[in-house]
Amino acid sequence: MTQRVTASVGLLWTFVLLSAIVLAGGCLILGSLLTSAMRGQALDDAKLSLTQYANGVLAPRMIYGTTLRVGDSSTSIVLRDLAERPDILSVKVWDTDGTLAWANLAPERIGKKFPVDGDLAEVLETKEATAELNTLNDEEDSVEAAQLPDNVVEVYAPLFAGQREVVGAYEVYADAAPLEASIADRKRTMWIASGMLFALLWLLLMLLARNASGMLRRQTRDLRERSVALSESYRLLEESSLEAIESLNATVEAKDPYTAGHSLRVQRIAVSVAQELGIAQKDLDAVRFGGLFHDIGKIAIPDVLLTKPGRLSEDEYELMKRHSSEGARIVSKFGRLRDCVPILRHHHERWDGTGYPERLAGEDIPLLATIVGFADAWDAMTIERPYQRALRIEEAFDEVREHRGTQFSPRVVDAFFAAVAKRPGDFGVPDSEALVAG
Repeated sequence: MTQRVTASVGLLWTFVLLSAIVLAGGCLILGSLLTSAMRGQALDDAKLSLTQYANGVLAPRMIYGTTLRVGDSSTSIVLRDLAERPDILSVKVWDTDGTLAWANLAPERIGKKFPVDGDLAEVLETKEATAELNTLNDEEDSVEAAQLPDNVVEVYAPLFAGQREVVGAYEVYADAAPLEASIADRKRTMWIASGMLFALLWLLLMLLARNASGMLRRQTRDLRERSVALSESYRLLEESSLEAIESLNATVEAKDPYTAGHSLRVQRIAVSVAQELGIAQKDLDAVRFGGLFHDIGKIAIPDVLLTKPGRLSEDEYELMKRHSSEGARIVSKFGRLRDCVPILRHHHERWDGTGYPERLAGEDIPLLATIVGFADAWDAMTIERPYQRALRIEEAFDEVREHRGTQFSPRVVDAFFAAVAKRPGDFGVPDSEALVAG
């Protein structure tokens, strides 16, 4: 459990680290998008300002009726108006055929014709103004390139006569320094705000992860403590259950004083044979409990049958045979004893298939049941009873050999004789008679 929790917490903090990378990437992408949008907005603002000025101040001086005409009388007025906008560095006015109609710098160019392409062609076609931060490198910008700063805001806007008739276009060059300074300030503010926002988001994510990690550890600790308490309660319950079963078992034996100690002897014999067979520890526990409680089902059998001094009638015997199924039913209610349920149910099966309750034969009989069944039979043969004398050890050995492969499992019989030779005391066999087993 602790390893799973540690792995979960590790994954949680890995997620936080990856989230930081994702948030940083998102901050960069968002910052780039906002920078681009902000730059475009700044250019749009500059375009709007310059086109409004040109349309409101310059255009009336250059359009007469429906024609573009810039004369000497208007030149001085235009130059005076330009002086009011120190950010405007240069103005050129174009005819629709590409002829330079007016320029405040190098007026000797006036009347020269240039190709109608690029931004000029776009403005004349779309009748919409354009603006961009530009470096002056075209032929028609050669004069401005020599006299103006390297970077300028260049705006092209249509000149209208009447409502929508385009009679030309003007080209305005403005100082880019104020715009670039404004963009830089906005960019810095935007990056700081974005960085703070994403840092705050990551901080909140870290706090959530820390709280989740702490909660997970606390819940795990509480669960571990509850699990320990539950395990202890379960252990105490199992002990109580075993004590209750032992009490029932003692009650059964108390009904027949001639069988006192029978269950403990069957347990000892069965465990010794199971060890000889190399049975696993888990199954040894089942043999131990199965041997001890193999007759507990007799609690449901009338006392008159259990204490009857003579042999049972056929009907009485049929009733007595129910004790194996009753015993299995009783112990199946207790989790600790469920592995020994098949033992209690089938310890009276015979290798030849004539036993009860299901007449199983051969390998169909659970191995552990054959062990306990043999231990029960051995103790019954060697213990004195009112209706049956105890067999001498030699006679009991002969009985076992005779019923090998009929009543008893051959493997169990062979393991029994091997165990007797090593541990005769487990079977109530004197050391002097243990050699007979061989």
